[in-house]
Amino acid sequence: MRTFPDDLVRAQREWSATYRQLADRPGRTELRRRLYRLSVQAYFHPFWQRRRPSPAAWWELRELGRAAGDVRERLPR
Repeated sequence: MRTFPDDLVRAQREWSATYRQLADRPGRTELRRRLYRLSVQAYFHPFWQRRRPSPAAWWELRELGRAAGDVRERLPR
């Protein structure tokens, strides 16, 4: 298993929680904007500058975001 920086894992966890919120309440502009910002934050993170992520690395990072439990309570509604 790879070791990802804490802020990258945090961004992925928030992305997953925001995505779930958007699925529950579609059409929420603030959630779509937050999802977009988190996507940019994760994709252009300095960790990936050393090497571009493989599909396996993205999968692993997404699993970390899903396995963290529900962080909806920490996100603004």
